[in-house]
Amino acid sequence: MLDDARTLLHAWTETDSLRRHAESVSASMGGMARRMGADEELWRTAGLLHDMDYERHPTPEEHPYIGVKELERLGYPEEMRTAILGHADYTGVARETDMAKALFAVDELSGFVVAVAFVRPDRLDGMTPRSVKKKLKDKRFAAAVSREDIRQGAEEVGMELDEVIALVIDSLQREADSLDLA
Repeated sequence: MLDDARTLLHAWTETDSLRRHAESVSASMGGMARRMGADEELWRTAGLLHDMDYERHPTPEEHPYIGVKELERLGYPEEMRTAILGHADYTGVARETDMAKALFAVDELSGFVVAVAFVRPDRLDGMTPRSVKKKLKDKRFAAAVSREDIRQGAEEVGMELDEVIALVIDSLQREADSLDLA
């Protein structure tokens, strides 16, 4: 499933930055699935495809609806499609499953941790929740990232913020080479 999802992502998404974001969220979803004893491949696939339509359809009227419609046509599971709809607050789709809560929790945070890695000489090596939280306080750094969504995401999965940050760092470190973060 994951290989097919990656092919689909590449068909819909051309920019390296959005592909990296999708891969980083996928890695973080893998970490969440391992922590929660869930289906890692399914959760990783949700992370990989959550923004598949964003490049072509970035407006709230279209994203993530168009991508989810395509995923439905292709037979992807309803739980995954619902989680993808729920990752955007403006859809009004409640995050009721662990997968949906996890996707919301790691989406913005994965992007933020990647941004932090790119300004560090050692990228992910030696990165700690403390260093990420220090950057979170700087509102000018990665200003488009919602600090409120990061806080709310940790709350929704029932974890301390430091725990979620550590999980994301660890998940990204496992795949640092493929994410160009080594």
